[in-house]
Amino acid sequence: MDLTQGTQKEKNDRSKKMMLWFGIVSLLMAFAGWTSAYIVSSKREDWLDNIEMPSSFYISTLVIIISSVTYMLAKKAIIKDAIKACTSWLVLTLGLGVLFIVLQFNGFSQMIAQGYYFTGPTSSIKMSYIFLIAAVHVIHVVAGIISLLVVLYNQYKGKYSSKEYLGLSLGATFWHFLDLLWVYLLVFMVLVD
Repeated sequence: MDLTQGTQKEKNDRSKKMMLWFGIVSLLMAFAGWTSAYIVSSKREDWLDNIEMPSSFYISTLVIIISSVTYMLAKKAIIKDAIKACTSWLVLTLGLGVLFIVLQFNGFSQMIAQGYYFTGPTSSIKMSYIFLIAAVHVIHVVAGIISLLVVLYNQYKGKYSSKEYLGLSLGATFWHFLDLLWVYLLVFMVLVD
């Protein structure tokens, strides 16, 4: 396919999709670097074994998976021109995204209550990585929430329909990426001891 062909709108849409995928690949590379460093550091003598992940991390995983489902339902609703249903699903997705962040901070509090800190004399390299990886993911979920707020604003303004929903689709793709990334990170941190 010749990417220079098509209407201006088709070219714009392709460029927006491509920019999103460039961003996603960049984020994957950053998290691949952190998880690689985690693996290399796990060979250190001062590496803590058998750390139990906070229960809030598992609950938040379920929440973010459900939020991906609600975002998919929003997209299906707009394809059927079910405007109110789409808006409701987007609002629910937003609420679940905020709940995910609250649960992540609760997880940080649980780790601190167990005596694990990000830095300082009582910290460990493993716990520093867990705090870092989870916190950086939270920052990206905040970016996902901002993009979701833009989608909700555009939805409220009537910019999406069954014929035009690229912004909603791009927002959903980023949100699903964040979901899959968190599932991978949690499984990774649990399995790599």
